[in-house]
Amino acid sequence: MSFLNDKQQNTGEEDSSGGLTLTVLGCGTMGIAILGGILDSLSTSSQQSDADKDAPKRLPSRYNACVRSDKSAERTKRELGQYEAYEHLKIHQNSNLKPTQEADVILLGCKPHMVGGILQADGMREAIAGKLLISICAGLTEQQIVSFLPSTGHCRVVRALPNTAAAVRESMTVIATTPTAPLDPDTDALVTWIFTRIGRVTHMPSANMDACTALCGSGPAFIAVILESMAAGAIAMGVPRGDAYLMAAQTARGMTQLMLKGGEGGKAEHPAILRDKVSTPGGCTIGGLLVLEEAGVRGTMAKAVREATVVASQLGEGKSGVNGTRR
Repeated sequence: MSFLNDKQQNTGEEDSSGGLTLTVLGCGTMGIAILGGILDSLSTSSQQSDADKDAPKRLPSRYNACVRSDKSAERTKRELGQYEAYEHLKIHQNSNLKPTQEADVILLGCKPHMVGGILQADGMREAIAGKLLISICAGLTEQQIVSFLPSTGHCRVVRALPNTAAAVRESMTVIATTPTAPLDPDTDALVTWIFTRIGRVTHMPSANMDACTALCGSGPAFIAVILESMAAGAIAMGVPRGDAYLMAAQTARGMTQLMLKGGEGGKAEHPAILRDKVSTPGGCTIGGLLVLEEAGVRGTMAKAVREATVVASQLGEGKSGVNGTRR
């Protein structure tokens, strides 16, 4: 079933623009980043790059950003007002119902503990019925979100996991898939298009989302520790602090680009091959690598991802105190 029927089909109203209305409930840092990516891509300078065969048939052309405070409203206006398409965005303060009624697609970007209150507010169930609801709320499964909605108000819930790098359009977004209820092509194309505005996208079965949370959601913090440690070593040897951080960051950036497209024909390259390419026999790199191996850095990093996966799973079950001391 397609959840992207236009308003003429759903309500009998005529919509001459053919575009979709996208409403962001809880437009915080991530919501602003996603809207910014969309608005930027639809500017006259970027439209050409988006005219590809994978683009959805209908794109968002009207936007609602729902916030609670004056500060959030001002921030949204300040950060999104630079884009040409900003004229098609309305900021709603302490008002979720009307923008949800107007929406074809709803992006749920609030804090996880607020979801129940928002979705169960008066009139919201009816406003969401039959529409596409995309959740970026960490830890909440599709089933948990559906539990807040009655079966008579059926909507299609899609879970997506972008990460903090969305702020610089370098997010790794994971979209959950359900083999027994796959997305129709139009909906899949739209969801993928939305998140490719802020970086790269991959699809994973829902059962893998906790591990993806650990790798992509917690991963930036793990990488930050590594980069800080590398820079600290250089600082200890006399490199100025600011220069050391810049060099560590750019070194990591270059390495990620090599992993993504440094192989033959611009294809991805395995990290072990890249490591060997810079490990000259008897050189400084292999000497440093042996120190890392002796310290068990590889196993420790892998364990960190596994631990974060377990914690994400337990948080999703509603447990508390899950980061207590373990045997």
